[in-house]
Amino acid sequence: MAARIEFFDLQQPAESDVTLISALQAAGEADDALLGAAILAHAAFIPGWAGQLEDALERIRAARTYARRGNASADFLAWLYAVEAECETRCGRAQQALTVIGRAEDLLTSENQHSPAWFDWFSAMRLNAFKGNTQLRAGHLPQARQTLEGVLEGLPVVDVKQRTVVLGDLAAVEAADHSPEAACQRAQEALDLLSVTWYAAGMDRIRNARRALQQWNDLECVQRLDDRLYEWRTTINALQH
Repeated sequence: MAARIEFFDLQQPAESDVTLISALQAAGEADDALLGAAILAHAAFIPGWAGQLEDALERIRAARTYARRGNASADFLAWLYAVEAECETRCGRAQQALTVIGRAEDLLTSENQHSPAWFDWFSAMRLNAFKGNTQLRAGHLPQARQTLEGVLEGLPVVDVKQRTVVLGDLAAVEAADHSPEAACQRAQEALDLLSVTWYAAGMDRIRNARRALQQWNDLECVQRLDDRLYEWRTTINALQH
């Protein structure tokens, strides 16, 4: 959990990597292969988000080895495919990532063993959030919009961080589809959530959407978005993290 906060909330990948090594050592002392697999899969995000695909895939291979030793459930194995897909997407291989997501979807429809109580961060809804982002990166805009809107409708209201990410991706979909007003509306909704609960990964998605609106800089809706995006508290939070 500490490593997740360091990586996703605080954008401190180096610190997260150190924490994950400590966590893996603890899992080794406990001889808990499944927990080791979870730690290694989280560790794959660090090179994956840095564009170092081979390093990310090596960590995922290690995670799968430990998952096999730990008799992992279908849900857990599907999550490993989701991690692989996100790393592929981040490294510019969205089409390959969609194939990997298909494997995860197949596993989620199969008979499932019981997952451990601590494996509570993944579901079919979370997989669709991965999928919508990948469809966006692949340029499949109608599919991405449909997938992400379905996720937004299905997510619990209290799941603020994930809603921020999904809204940011929807803003990017609308920007790519040359609908600046719709893009700004989605981005504003995401900023409303960030004003209550800060999430660096969510802000990254909003910034990506804003970059895609460059050609509409003179529109009033884009300028209103900039007023929110660069207000004092938001700007300070972004610089601090």
